[in-house]
Amino acid sequence: MNSIFTYVLLGVSLAAPVGPVNAAQLDKGIKFGFFHAWVFGVGALIADVIYMLLVYLGVIHFIETPFMQTFLWLFGFFVLTYTGIESLLASVKINRSAKEEGKERLRSSFSTGFIMSISNPLTILFWLGIYGSVLAKNATTLSSNLLIVYSLAIIAGILLWDFTMATVSSVARRLLHSNLLRFISIASSLSMIGFGLYFGYEAVKILFL
Repeated sequence: MNSIFTYVLLGVSLAAPVGPVNAAQLDKGIKFGFFHAWVFGVGALIADVIYMLLVYLGVIHFIETPFMQTFLWLFGFFVLTYTGIESLLASVKINRSAKEEGKERLRSSFSTGFIMSISNPLTILFWLGIYGSVLAKNATTLSSNLLIVYSLAIIAGILLWDFTMATVSSVARRLLHSNLLRFISIASSLSMIGFGLYFGYEAVKILFL
């Protein structure tokens, strides 16, 4: 039981670091409420599960090729920069009216979370480094069934963080003043743009340096 709890904590630690996905999820919760932030996180989780499967199947080595790395850095640059700018422009319209929750479909929040996570090279590095290490350490000593249980525990940890982020952003949306919410949303948007520019820089380094 303690081992499973350890892997749940590992899932939380994988999801918790400040990054473009967390910034975007916080922004969704502030603008549209709990369910949009939670569904956004679920979309990002689906991308995480896909990378977990790729690591498990050994296909991840294809993604490590310079061509694929350059493509992912560039794709991440366009996705994050576009989303960040769009979110920044929308930040000036923030208000705490519950009617705002209906202005965006949950399906859109889900697809945005999935695309942002699947196009994030940092996600690949996390799963290759962390989950790959877990497999390398345990594959020779544990059964396949137990590896699956531990993998599900990691996913449970990510879901726990997803729920926490959605709750925090939703509570903030209801309790904080509109000006403060606008400031947080602008900071989140600038964070996404900053990560996008960083991804673009990494692509340029691979291509020209």
